Amino acid sequence: MSSHTGLGIQDWRKHVEQRLQRTREFVTETEPAALAIVILSIGSLLTAFGGFLLASSWTAIPFATFLVSTGYGWIRHQALIARTVTFAMTTVTIVTLGLIVVFIFYEAIPAFQYESATVFGVSVPGLGMFIQTRWDAVTEPVRYSLLPMIHGTVMVTAIATLVAAPLGVATALFIAEIAPPTVRELVKPGIEILAGIPSIVYGFIGFTVINPWTSTEFALNGGSTYLFVGLVVGLMALPTVVSVAEDALTSVPDSMKDGALALGATDWQSMTSITLPAAFSGVSAAVLLGVGRAIGETMAATVMLAGTQAIPDPVTNVFYGYETLTSLIARGYGSSTGVHESALFAAGIVLFVTVLCLSIASQYIEARMRRRLGGAE
Repeated sequence: MSSHTGLGIQDWRKHVEQRLQRTREFVTETEPAALAIVILSIGSLLTAFGGFLLASSWTAIPFATFLVSTGYGWIRHQALIARTVTFAMTTVTIVTLGLIVVFIFYEAIPAFQYESATVFGVSVPGLGMFIQTRWDAVTEPVRYSLLPMIHGTVMVTAIATLVAAPLGVATALFIAEIAPPTVRELVKPGIEILAGIPSIVYGFIGFTVINPWTSTEFALNGGSTYLFVGLVVGLMALPTVVSVAEDALTSVPDSMKDGALALGATDWQSMTSITLPAAFSGVSAAVLLGVGRAIGETMAATVMLAGTQAIPDPVTNVFYGYETLTSLIARGYGSSTGVHESALFAAGIVLFVTVLCLSIASQYIEARMRRRLGGAE
């Protein structure tokens, strides 16, 4: 264990030394005038960014300096200033994302403190949100359990995945391998158009058409059901799955498929034994992106669900629908204050961590399949 740790420290130290050496070479080889423009451009941009975060009235001055210095540098040292600006923009983007994450976690602290629970004599912040089922921000005792909304999110996401994953992969396989060029030219843009329809439109159709129909046919009060919300969200995630999976399938080299056909395999055998396994990383990433879309869907769930913080009995009952994490945030953020508002940030943390885990899982699957197929690490 210690030898591996020592090697890791040595690799890190070597990497830092290489970076420092590159920086020294850059400073030595760059003309003083160009170096001054680079320093002025980066410095003014970072100063303007800091002023923006601090809501300073002087932010416009460093931003104007950045525009002028960058414009001058673009004329005199275009390649150098392009590298500098892209690096600075990337740094600002990463810092912004980091600050957003810190802000969300910071705002959720009061809710985690309020919902602390004791386990074996140790107080665990936020544990109460996950070991009880009561959410009530008005009536005493006030409680902020996220379990009902987590259950609703899981139900909607599971149903949406069952809709989007098989339909999306099958459609992508048809477009990439089976459809004639004319049909492909018509079908693919048509599916991608579905992604451009606002989610509120799907939710409005679900509220005005599907909910009344389910209320009548299944004798449900209001027609709010996880089943049909999941179907609508699955259709919304379908274009994402189809588009990404189709790109992955078409990226498989023709030589691999031609080799299978030359050995006597049928078109179907070639697709199932060559194309799909070779593109599995991309296809799985497409499905995970669709799942992420389903988890983060807000408007359709907000419009179609009842907005009650409860768990159906039994828990697998899909013919009742109450609330998801996203609809909880959408309904409550305008009127919430204090610990209630902090609890909504806690719900956002649950969504953030879930989507982050999905992203990591997709990266892991892609790296594993790349190793299995003999690709570069």
